[in-house]
Amino acid sequence: MRMITTLLFISALAVPVVQIPTAALAATIVALGASQTYGHGVSRGQDYPSQLQGMLKAKGMNVTVQNVGSWGGATTLAMRSKLGSVLAPDTKVVILQPGRKRDGDDRHENIGEIKNVLAERHIKLIVIPNRWFKQFPRQADQQHLTAEGFRGLAEKLLPKVMAALR
Repeated sequence: MRMITTLLFISALAVPVVQIPTAALAATIVALGASQTYGHGVSRGQDYPSQLQGMLKAKGMNVTVQNVGSWGGATTLAMRSKLGSVLAPDTKVVILQPGRKRDGDDRHENIGEIKNVLAERHIKLIVIPNRWFKQFPRQADQQHLTAEGFRGLAEKLLPKVMAALR
């Protein structure tokens, strides 16, 4: 019995185990987009980036979700232009909500350049397709989500963001 105990003790010493608690790893997630990201028509804290941050923290994750949404409906060119100034050194994920196509906005080229910048920095990208918004409750304007709709969007994004943070 003593021989087995000694062998188990020696085995335990031979294999170092490093456990890093999830809460110890700080990360920034940048939510870049138009009015749906901003949270048009709802109170601050009811937008999807705020609700997503709360959900991630409830799961023990030490994250900040930075809301870089534009109230007035930003173009992908505007999003591309501000990208470099909104990425913190600890940014791990960018959630892009490109909004509606606008005249003169080359979405394909701009989103491609956003992808290139993020790939160079080893930052993962999650793109929110516009069709997702149709499944959630909307305000009277039939475009923007309600607080409940933004919560639904945050819940839909949660597993994708958690996987991207791994």
